[in-house]
Amino acid sequence: MDIKRDYYEDIQLLDSKVLWFWFLMLIAALVTFPFLAPNYYIYMANYMAINVLVAVGLNMLVGYTGQISLGHAGFFAIGAFTTVLFMGKLSFPFLVALTAAGAIAAVFGFVLGLPALRLEGPYLAIATLGFGMAITQLIGRWEFFGGRMGIQAPTLKLFGLCTVSSDRGLYFVIIPITFLLTLAARNLMKTKVGRAFIAIRDSDIAAETMGVNLTYYKTLAFAISAFYTGIAGGLMAFMLGFINPSSFNFILSIYFLAFVIVGGVGTIFGSIMGGVVMTWLILMLDKVQDLPYLGQLLMTISDRWMSVTGVHNVASICLGLIIVLIVVFEPLGLYGFWIRTKIYWKTWPF
Repeated sequence: MDIKRDYYEDIQLLDSKVLWFWFLMLIAALVTFPFLAPNYYIYMANYMAINVLVAVGLNMLVGYTGQISLGHAGFFAIGAFTTVLFMGKLSFPFLVALTAAGAIAAVFGFVLGLPALRLEGPYLAIATLGFGMAITQLIGRWEFFGGRMGIQAPTLKLFGLCTVSSDRGLYFVIIPITFLLTLAARNLMKTKVGRAFIAIRDSDIAAETMGVNLTYYKTLAFAISAFYTGIAGGLMAFMLGFINPSSFNFILSIYFLAFVIVGGVGTIFGSIMGGVVMTWLILMLDKVQDLPYLGQLLMTISDRWMSVTGVHNVASICLGLIIVLIVVFEPLGLYGFWIRTKIYWKTWPF
């Protein structure tokens, strides 16, 4: 039996030739994908990667530490606007501006984490919800951030030499950042910090009795989660090209939490699955009217019995129904389905 003798053996990326083979195949697929896929699918991959980054960060807070948050749209907005302003007004290089934006979001996360020392459950959810709404309102009323009209993202240049202006170019920026930060989160959860997070989630009283500093680790969880979300917000600003406060609303925070729940709470791989699948559903349901026969039927139902916003009501209903069905029939999310599938094939045909 292969017995692990050191905690840091857990952070070993791959421990078999089979895993190395599939890992290299994944890298090869990611590298060749933008040269073979149409532009829309490259845009979709960028969108998925950004949402994966948010889901990973939020899962470290919700799934691993057990602290609920409905205000991550606020951190997302901080990252987006700060990155754009640092580059546009202060002429920071892209990577410096992006890192600084993530750090500022982390500071706000630390401050928001302070009430978490006394709040939990629905009370903490309401506190984080208030934070997210307040940030959006402040940005929208401050002309420095462009006010209600928003602000244009500057031209993206890497290392001051290469100008990135297409979805394909952004792909080679967003995917490596997402990959490295996801790998860092996976390793972090295997270290002392990750074990402290899990201990707090399971029982904060028992964790404190065992010597875990609740004040430090609860605020650290908020800061790390906000950092990841701020980085994702900065990347989203350049993917969209233009940002305004109305884009960072309460519904966005709900979507972020849905990524975690649908993918699987307390697992990094579940965050990846949730971000990818939910993003695909959101983008596909936005075009539900294009479906043959069914699309026209849904548009007729929406126009006759729903509000003037039309078929988008149907998309929201379908997305909500899918989330409910996943939670009811697979409480562990897509990750639970993945585990059961692996067990089935390992024992097949018995």
